[in-house]
Amino acid sequence: MDSGLTLVLLPLALGIIMLGLGLGLTVDDFRRVLAYPKAVLIALACQVLLLPLVCFGLVVAFDLDPLLAVGMMLLAASPGGTTANLYSHLFGGDVALNVTLTAINSILAVFTLPVIVNLSLAHFVADSDGVGLQFSKVVQVFAIVLIPVALGMLIRRRAPELAERLHRPVKLLSVIVLVAVIAGAILKERENLADYLGSVGLICALFSLISLGIGFGVPWLFRVDRRQAIASSMEIGIHNSTLAITIALSPALLDSTEIAIPAAVYGIVMFFTAAAVGYLISRGTVNQPVAAGEARPERTAT
Repeated sequence: MDSGLTLVLLPLALGIIMLGLGLGLTVDDFRRVLAYPKAVLIALACQVLLLPLVCFGLVVAFDLDPLLAVGMMLLAASPGGTTANLYSHLFGGDVALNVTLTAINSILAVFTLPVIVNLSLAHFVADSDGVGLQFSKVVQVFAIVLIPVALGMLIRRRAPELAERLHRPVKLLSVIVLVAVIAGAILKERENLADYLGSVGLICALFSLISLGIGFGVPWLFRVDRRQAIASSMEIGIHNSTLAITIALSPALLDSTEIAIPAAVYGIVMFFTAAAVGYLISRGTVNQPVAAGEARPERTAT
């Protein structure tokens, strides 16, 4: 794939996606942590600490090729995707909690993701000296992720009507650019695509199911509200594969199509696993009346 294409279009696609996320966020989404700190802290602990350990165990058990193993760890370190908000809404989850977790996770990942990626490269790739996400590259990730989010939030605060009008076109544009870039990557690796799918298809499905299960099961064990547990499941189980693909493919970051393969496969598999798990855990919850004093979410940021 032409390096100029990935160098410009991939960060552009991710920037547009994060701008769209910012257009749906307000400062209250961060303040809401104080409303239910237990649910937030448990979900963040699962996302940041537990999932990378689970993924590492799966990678070792499946004996993946080194770069594919790094790609799985990159995926595990990526925050929840905004698609989680939509799935949470469909299956009766607390969408307000999803929005809050997405916002906080996106910030935390700027610091945690490079650490996990660099440790994974050092462990799985023998000749990884000097390769990885150095500080200068972390700054680039920071700029790509947080600046568009901040800009979107500023637009929503200063011109809420404009933010509402921009939300759908921005989302559509990001999808078009992202599909074009991923299609180019697939064409470049078309001869190896079947092997890649065979290598990571099953582990991606298992990791998705385990992520969704952890996201619901751990909060449930700690007696978190069922709607919040569903939201946590969707947030933890639906990773931001777009971010992982961008970091993997960008020539300024990891510059590896093979590292991007797990995220690309996961980005497809998760739609089906999340739908199946969402149906199972939400039975009897969808359309359930909201308890007295509990705020009903008024919007869905997707």
